[in-house]
Amino acid sequence: MSFSPDVFGRPGGCSIQEQRERWQRKRCRTAKELVQTEQRYCQQLQLVTTFFVEILKAKGTLKQNVREAIFSSIKDIHSANQSLLVHLENGYFGKGLAQFCSHLHHYTVYADNIFNAKKVLVVQLKKNKAFRRFKKLQEARPEFSSHKLEDLLQLPIERIHQYKHFLQDLTANTSPDDPEFEQLSKAFHEVSKVFQRIEDNTRRHENHLQLCRVQKLLKGKKTKILTAGRWYIREGWLNKVPQKGDEAKPRMFFLFSDMLLQAKRCSPLDLTNGEKFAGQHAYPLQDCSVEKVFGHTRSKGGLLSLTFPKAKVLLMSNNQEDLNDWHQNLSAAIRKLQPKATVIHQREDGWGGQPCSSGRKRHMPLADATEHAPTVAEQDCSVPKRMKESDEAGASAESSASSCVIL
Repeated sequence: MSFSPDVFGRPGGCSIQEQRERWQRKRCRTAKELVQTEQRYCQQLQLVTTFFVEILKAKGTLKQNVREAIFSSIKDIHSANQSLLVHLENGYFGKGLAQFCSHLHHYTVYADNIFNAKKVLVVQLKKNKAFRRFKKLQEARPEFSSHKLEDLLQLPIERIHQYKHFLQDLTANTSPDDPEFEQLSKAFHEVSKVFQRIEDNTRRHENHLQLCRVQKLLKGKKTKILTAGRWYIREGWLNKVPQKGDEAKPRMFFLFSDMLLQAKRCSPLDLTNGEKFAGQHAYPLQDCSVEKVFGHTRSKGGLLSLTFPKAKVLLMSNNQEDLNDWHQNLSAAIRKLQPKATVIHQREDGWGGQPCSSGRKRHMPLADATEHAPTVAEQDCSVPKRMKESDEAGASAESSASSCVIL
């Protein structure tokens, strides 16, 4: 029995010609799918530009600035994609995609505006009765196939994600000797940059929503959560161990990229703020170090010791997984603020106090949360400087923990 070696010298493998034929089949399948989806995509863009942008402009139902805020650069995108479709249908993939990349700035403009567009659209649907009726009538047309305007406005964002995968497959199944290989490679690189920008915008928007949510949870307006450059990481209940042997008290903690905020639940008798929290301490992480303390809860949870220039805070939980998560998030946040961070130690000696289970947690990956700063439009407020706390023993010792201590 004889075996024919393949290009790598392994018996039973395929020949170079067979491999090239396999690449060609995969490339043809990808190319066919790209053309078909591009045809459908251009039809949908045509619906938006014809039955919404142009008619709204002619009727004057929306003011020009409002119309531009909702539809942004979608007409330019439609024009660019019509030209791309002509090249794709004629088999000029490399040339067509290379020329298309020179128009990607229209997608960048559209992506940067998409969250504002959704907000403006919601406002107009709520306040503008004529536009609300117009939108309903247009969406009822058979051409729309029950698609809503909100879904159609999202299509350019989704299409960039699709282009990234199409170009990746086309490049992977095109021989480096093919004249189109370099064009496809450059197109993949350019589309990937726009895709990354969309991802970054999405993370910034989600972070902004989290900051707004926490701001609404807090009683009063003294604690300013919405600050440029701040990222939400997580929240949850922990027991705060007092310095002088008093009973540990459960407190809600909100962890951000630059500070740890301590709060307590407002009185349920307070009809206005019964579901909110009162801010107590805002501990800056800039000069903080964190240690994990074991040995006092018989392998059920433990303590976190946070050391600030003028204060020390002990936080306890009997949930080991939750405690480890807090330690990891705190340590990562501190390292991001301090390039030469203080070494994080673990101690085996215990501290007094009773364990308490932690509550819910919501967190964003810190690696993403600290690498991209929010836009200026997402408010620039100062870090809370001082808050008043009157119900905890030892408050005077803890209130000096930082320059931004206590509501």
